[in-house]
Amino acid sequence: MKLSIIIVSYNTKNLTLACIQSIYKFQPNFSFEIIVVDNGSVDGSVEALQKLKKKIVFIKNTKNLGFSKANNVGIKKAQGEYVLLLNSDTEFTTPILDELVQFAEKHPNAGVVAPRLLNPDKTTQASLFRLPSLTRAIQQYWFGVPHVLDKYALTTGDYVEVESVVGAAFLITPEALKKVGLLNEKYFMYFEDLDYCRRVLKNKLKIYYLPKLTLVHHHGASGKSGVNALLIDSSKKYFGSFYYYLYTFVLWSGQKLHHI
Repeated sequence: MKLSIIIVSYNTKNLTLACIQSIYKFQPNFSFEIIVVDNGSVDGSVEALQKLKKKIVFIKNTKNLGFSKANNVGIKKAQGEYVLLLNSDTEFTTPILDELVQFAEKHPNAGVVAPRLLNPDKTTQASLFRLPSLTRAIQQYWFGVPHVLDKYALTTGDYVEVESVVGAAFLITPEALKKVGLLNEKYFMYFEDLDYCRRVLKNKLKIYYLPKLTLVHHHGASGKSGVNALLIDSSKKYFGSFYYYLYTFVLWSGQKLHHI
């Protein structure tokens, strides 16, 4: 099998169903499977997915395991050569899966490949990061170098190498699965994509962003509650406690400095 598409579902019944339907509407010309890992939804998702006439592999967790761990459950079950981590709040409007995988096949140094994300109104959604560091925080927040750490997007060109992409549509290559492996389960939610991209780069693989391939993303549909606490917890794990407090001090002091 060429591709396993893994969707983690958590109380996003209608969006998850629409996502699956869009995959089949714009399905690729190679063999694929859809693995839905439900993270203890209580909105009728389980019943709806179990009744779905489209063929899926359905895994039901009894509780919310978090984004990283649930995706890993799917990756371990996957039969595909390539793995696409796909948020439940995404929707295909064009047939991009063939080109996405073909690009990865033609670039053996690829670790992660991602399309350009669109908002529901079809405007481009910022989905790229430069990996955060203390040096970059100082550049932006103390010395005023603009946009060093800001999320950004590119809209032109066939492809570009980047440092990190958000995990809403995250194609992992066989080489990355071999060298980098699974998502880091210490992250319940947030920063797991940055962490994975950081490990991809450490293993001398590339992260490619393909602006001409687009996918709609209804941003944040399954992570609206408790966001700040999760972000802080994941940030501490990403940086380590000591550097987290240094990093946040630079951000806080820089904001104070520029408001004087």
